[in-house]
Amino acid sequence: MRRPELLLAAILVALSALLGACAGGAARAPVSEPHAHGARTQPTRTARHAHRRATWHVVRRGETLYSIAWRHGRDWRAVARWNGLRPPYRIHPGQRLRVSPPRARAARRQAARAEGRAKAHRRGTRREAGRKAVRRKPRARTRIVWRWPTEGRVLRRFDPEGPGKKGIAIGGRVGQPVRAAADGRVVYSGSGLVGYGKLIIIKHDETWLSAYGHNSRLRVREGQRVRAGQRIADMGRDGKGTALLHFEIRRDGRPVDPLKLLPRR
Repeated sequence: MRRPELLLAAILVALSALLGACAGGAARAPVSEPHAHGARTQPTRTARHAHRRATWHVVRRGETLYSIAWRHGRDWRAVARWNGLRPPYRIHPGQRLRVSPPRARAARRQAARAEGRAKAHRRGTRREAGRKAVRRKPRARTRIVWRWPTEGRVLRRFDPEGPGKKGIAIGGRVGQPVRAAADGRVVYSGSGLVGYGKLIIIKHDETWLSAYGHNSRLRVREGQRVRAGQRIADMGRDGKGTALLHFEIRRDGRPVDPLKLLPRR
């Protein structure tokens, strides 16, 4: 009787070990797979959250609302609206400005406040509001007649996807005149935007801006009104030492190809 009992015990031990091995294998299999899957998907979720996260800009000395919007590729009106700025859009060093759209709830609150101010304004003076509406209509129909900002050959064409190619580069010689491409008002004149050198930004209307970079000398100041063809700067060199003018045109904050707007030579 002892032998059968020993044999039965041995069989039970073997079966127990076999079942344990199978159970252990089943427990390990899903551990590695979800972990590997998580390693692939988790950065994507993080990237999406980072993309939605609000972006802020800390104002530095010499910057303007227009130069900040230009730096971040935003419409200056949108940046002003996101931050509750009103004309004349004064900002100060150290101020934090939102440069990406607020979240939906905040945007709705902001829109509601803006609508409340608009209603108050309409109640205040209907006649004045009517005159402003009449003045806005011609502005919407205005067609800007662009002109070349300087003489020279186009060294680099527009490429919205290429870094540093959101405009065109016009070659020439150091010191040659750089002229306003259309009537407007200077909204930035300085060297605070990295990659542009000494830069001028001109606001032509509520929609269009133009920029003139890599100058050796700036001849106009912020707030100054300029006429098409007026000399606003002297050509300088880019970071590689090439004499050129970097010229951009933006519509509602978005770069457009200047060669599609400038007259044929």
